[in-house]
Order: sequence, then C-alpha cells, then structure tokens
Amino acid sequence: MTPPSTPPLPQPSHAGLRALNLVAALLFAVGLGFGLFYPPAEFAAVLRWTGLSFFVPFAARRRSLLVWTFFAMLAGAELGVDAPQIAAQSHFLADIFLRLIRMIVAPLIFGGIVTGIAGHNELRGVGRVALKSIIFFEAVTTIGLILGAVAINLTQAGAGVTLPASIQAAVPTARPEGWQQILLNIFPENIAQAVAQNQILQVAIFALLFGAALAMLPEPKRAPLVSVLQSLTETMFHLTRIIMVTAPVAAGAALAYTVGSMGLATLLPLAKLLVTNYVTLTIFLLAVLAPILLLARIPIGRFAAAVAEPAAIGFATTSSEAALPLAMERMEKFGVPRWMVSFVIPTGYSFNLTGSTIYLSMAALFAVQAAGLHFSIGQQIVLLATLALTSKGIAGVPRATLVTLLAVAGSFQIPASAVLMLLGVDTLMDMGRTALNVIGNCMAAAVVARWEGELKIAPAPLN
Repeated sequence: MTPPSTPPLPQPSHAGLRALNLVAALLFAVGLGFGLFYPPAEFAAVLRWTGLSFFVPFAARRRSLLVWTFFAMLAGAELGVDAPQIAAQSHFLADIFLRLIRMIVAPLIFGGIVTGIAGHNELRGVGRVALKSIIFFEAVTTIGLILGAVAINLTQAGAGVTLPASIQAAVPTARPEGWQQILLNIFPENIAQAVAQNQILQVAIFALLFGAALAMLPEPKRAPLVSVLQSLTETMFHLTRIIMVTAPVAAGAALAYTVGSMGLATLLPLAKLLVTNYVTLTIFLLAVLAPILLLARIPIGRFAAAVAEPAAIGFATTSSEAALPLAMERMEKFGVPRWMVSFVIPTGYSFNLTGSTIYLSMAALFAVQAAGLHFSIGQQIVLLATLALTSKGIAGVPRATLVTLLAVAGSFQIPASAVLMLLGVDTLMDMGRTALNVIGNCMAAAVVARWEGELKIAPAPLN
C-alpha cells in the first residue's frame, strides 16, 4: 500500500502577485508620505519595510536580475535612511563585487577579440570597425556636451548659490594631458601591468595586435591556440553569470552606503542641479539615442530589454566597469558578433562616455555661475572643447570628472571651491551618468554592427 503523496503547496497566481505588488507600492508610498510630512518616523519606516516585504513573493517568482536589483536598491536606500550607521559599513559588499568583476574583464576582452579575429577571419574588418566606432563616439559625445551646456544655461542652477568659505575634500590631483600623451596611453607598455591596472583599452589594443598576428599563421599552427582561447572565453562568460548572482546584493549595499553616509539634507542646496542633470539625461536618451536606434533599424523595445540589467547595475554601483561583462554578454545575445562587442564596448569606456560629457559641461558651467562669472558663448565653447579633450586622458582615476574639472578650472579662473561644491551630489549624479554611459556603449556596438552588416538580431524568446 503506497503512502498518500503530499499535495504541492499552492503557488500564488498572477492576479495574486499583481495584488501583492499593488499593496506593496501603496504601503511604500504611504510610508514615504508619512516620513515627509508627519513626525513619527518609526511608523513610516514600518510601513515602508512592510511594503518591501510584500514585494518579495513577486521577485522570487520572476527570478530576474533586474527585478532583484531594483528591489535591493529600494531596500538599500531604506536601510540608509533608517540605519545610517549600519549602512555606512556595508560598502565592502559592493567592493567585493567590483573586485570579482575586475578579475574577469581582461580575459573576457582578450579572448573575445582574439578568437573573433583569428578564429573567424575578421582581420580585414578591424580597421573599418575601429574608424566607424571613433566617428560614432565623437559625434554622440559632442552632442551630449552641447546639450549639457544648453540645459545649464537655461536653468541657471548655479546662479545665486553661496560658495562655502572652505571645503575639505580628498580629491586626487591630475594635470590635463596633451593629445600626444592621450594617444600614447592607448598603447600598453607592459600587458601584465595593463591587466593589473585594469586599463581595458590597452588590453583591447594588445588583443587586436595579438589576434592579427595569430590570424597570419598557417591553420595548423593557429588552430590549437584559437581552440584554447575559445574555451577560455566561454568559461569566462559562464563565470560572469555566476558572479552576477551577487549583483543585487552589491547594488543594495552601494546605495545603502551612499544614502547612509551622505544624508539627504546635504542635497537641498544642489537640488536644482540634480533635477537639471536627470532631465537632461532623459532628453538625451529620448531625443538623441532613440532616433539613432530608429535610423539604424534597431528595435528599441528589444534593445531596451537587452541593456536594462547592465544599466541598472551601473546605476546602483556608479561603476561602468561593474556592468561591462554583463553588457558584453547581453549585446552578444542581442546579435552583435562577439569580437565587435569585445572591441567596441571597452573602447567606448575611454571615448564614448556620453553621460559623463553631459555632466562635465553642466558641472563646469554650474561652477562658473556659482562663482558669479559671466562667460561669453565663445568662452563657453573653448571651455567645453578643453573638457572634451582632457576627459579622455584620465580614465581609471577615482572621481575622474571632478579631477578633470579641477584641472581645467584654474586655466579659466574658476574657483576650486565652486567645483568642490559638486561633491555633495556627485555620487547621485554619477548614478545617472554611469547608466547612460553603459547604454551608450551598448548602443554603439549595435549601431556599428548594423553599419557593417553584421547585426543578426536574435528572435524574441517565447513566453
């Protein structure tokens, strides 16, 4: 006689999950309202945490990296508000994630480029792709630079701001580099040093040269090494998927640290600049990037689905580097050949920082306005051109945009205190510009692949 089987536990229906989501959103919104307008902060916090807990069944059912990252960001921000002392100690989780990412970036780029060139006879297309990539990068970033300047001139966010007597800040110093030094820094002096310092563009250049040399060898001598590198690349992509399981934890920890260590009160004097920044990023996304996708005959919905997770990780961690492996994997699945992905996206990290160029022009002119200076159109053009050149020479430096601004400010008699005011909102602005950098580099890979006739968009997955 067989024992009776235990019936499976009932799973929540789609309607039930939608109802839970609605309740979660309502509780969280009510908690926000109480926190802003009524004094009992504990009651508001309980409402918000209850709303977050109601969202867990939906996230568990979806098992989506994007959904879990979004949930972790909300929970991290809430932890930063309610327990800033604990939140300020959580950044080590994001640092662990970034170390794991840096561990796999160089092998991914090297293997992807070399196997694409030597394994698929793409040697003749390398020069065309490089030229088209640079043309695309410079056109898009120039538009971003102009749009940021127009936006800050319209809102005058820096006008009337009172400069503090002194600002103490640990910002690395750097001198603006000439174009000769910028070009020199592209080429690696020591590949091991380039890997250790995470100079991804230098790794890409070495991979291009190595792949070209390997492609010139006879097939019997070339095949064994190509096979090993193909296996290496596939292994690194699988390792990427393993590491990305921890991405929501890193995203939540990074946001908790930001909110907990900064405090929301410090944002009020610079709120107008913050709003101007995000409105401008949105306009650039809708008025510049979306039309480019349409002109290139790239389906916007499919592209948005491909870049959503990398952009969310970049937004939460304020690190384009953290999103790089996942961005490469998503764009390859989208239909861009692996070797193009491995070359265009890393190169874009030095030449196609669209979000950063918008921020640079906006922040520089904000500092001009805050200092009470009056720049003519000609002076603004010279300032923006200088920023466009110097920003390409400081990749990998912490607070790179502030370093650029401080390095250029002295040449235009802009007080350093006006630039250092941006420290109050730099991290929050960095989130948006990093997400746009990731989206822009993914789009560059897709557009250049379409330009080359190599984009093979995969069919939509069946539900």
